[in-house]
Amino acid sequence: MKKRFWPIIAIVPFTLAACGTSESQSSSDKEIELTYVAWDSELASNYVIKEAFEQAGYDVTLTVVEQAIMWQSVADGSVDAHVAGWLPDDMKADYERYQEEIVDLGANLEGARTGLAVPTYMDVTSIEELNADVVSEITGIDAGAGIAIATEDVIEAYNLDIEQTLSTDAFMTQQLRNAYENEEPIVVTAWEPHWKFNSFDLRFLDDPEGIYAEEGEIRTIVREGLEEEDPDAFRILDQFYWTADDMNEVMLLIAEEGMDPEDAAKQWVEENQEKVTEWLEGVE
Repeated sequence: MKKRFWPIIAIVPFTLAACGTSESQSSSDKEIELTYVAWDSELASNYVIKEAFEQAGYDVTLTVVEQAIMWQSVADGSVDAHVAGWLPDDMKADYERYQEEIVDLGANLEGARTGLAVPTYMDVTSIEELNADVVSEITGIDAGAGIAIATEDVIEAYNLDIEQTLSTDAFMTQQLRNAYENEEPIVVTAWEPHWKFNSFDLRFLDDPEGIYAEEGEIRTIVREGLEEEDPDAFRILDQFYWTADDMNEVMLLIAEEGMDPEDAAKQWVEENQEKVTEWLEGVE
């Protein structure tokens, strides 16, 4: 049981919109709406928790938004929750802005990490070694992401003479794949858990200034009033807890085996029903 307390469209098997795309299946009078950002990690977690909620008889709506809107929509009560709170550093600004208007249920995954990563065939091992002779740019993700903001701080703090290019998680990983297959130099913004560390031999660059988070977690954030209005939904979200290996299993099914996120989540749930049953403990 757990402790309390990314102008390019992402390549996923449904349409994403800049300010929100919803998917739901109607069949129950119990409803829950979750929101998330279009990162592979959050595809995995949201479709898995969706499967768990459906086992409990819920009609689940998943809404894709940008990072800032994800936090705002929980704070203003327009959605019920998100399970994508990369803290304490990566989404620190959003957390501090809305912390008085949300309920923090604590970590649903521990051991998360962010930073810059390179293929192991490159000689560079520290951010201090980056310069235009090594790479011409840092390949990043969406502009509103905490890791993109932190990377701008890194460029300034280390006085790097290279810039960060911004796009999406999917575009970043495709650029990584292209470079990796040709053994070309590339530096990407990276976070773990993420399937790319399973598919490519990568290393995080040392960060002597300690700007990126090395001992982070992903937290569950719910709207105020959810516990009183829907104790079962609150209980499931509060009890949702898994590992980096669990998340990577689902991400690899989607990214490397080409499975639809819902099918990948169903397979993982079928193979890990004992864990899902723990999330549903006490639900009426």
